[in-house]
Amino acid sequence: MTKGKIIEAYKNKGTQFVLNTEELVSKLKNIKAIIFDWDGVFHSGYKNENKSSLFSEADSMGVNMLRFAYSMVNNGEIPYTAIITGEHNKTAYYWAEREHLNDVFFKIKDKVEILEWLEENRGIKKGEVLFVFDDILDLSMAKNCGVRYLVNREASIALQDYCKKNKLCDLITSNDGGNHAVRELSELTINLLGNWNTVVDERVKYSVKYMPYIKNRQTIETHFFTWVEGKLKAVETK
Repeated sequence: MTKGKIIEAYKNKGTQFVLNTEELVSKLKNIKAIIFDWDGVFHSGYKNENKSSLFSEADSMGVNMLRFAYSMVNNGEIPYTAIITGEHNKTAYYWAEREHLNDVFFKIKDKVEILEWLEENRGIKKGEVLFVFDDILDLSMAKNCGVRYLVNREASIALQDYCKKNKLCDLITSNDGGNHAVRELSELTINLLGNWNTVVDERVKYSVKYMPYIKNRQTIETHFFTWVEGKLKAVETK
């Protein structure tokens, strides 16, 4: 399908394009970092008394292909990728290390502080960040990021209306966190970047384009940061 037909298919399924697609595509081309909230994004939001949760392999593949897609349009440079989780979440830590994300942020009171830290420590400007989120405590950060994806939750009609009215999101997924919202937004973003077929073809062939990407990805060491004495500091989680 053409890009136009793909967009129409997503709209028909329920994906809401808050920002017009031409402007969204333009902003996506400037993205150098992808940051995901964890709770309510990679799972339904439910956790047990051990503060653990689940993740989906379908979402994992989506994130991997999204990173590969960006590396293909950025001369092999893999976008900085991180997650934010509210608690000591062993599942989130395991997934981040397995997928070789750059950083994990946990127990952060005001998430917008991460953006200042990114510019000072990673050289990434706030306008270069794609942020995926789902709830009220994410809004201070969403307000300042380049591209903002709000994960759908049927119970949050008022929140979605608030985000749209206050220009705090550019897109709202049709699926929720417990039903592969991350896979949805990953595939959609790759299509908007214009290289979906190439990304899939190269991955299927395990080609000379995919092999260097995955080799480089596997060298990324995941670091963990939390709020210590008024600053974001690296800590051990094990």
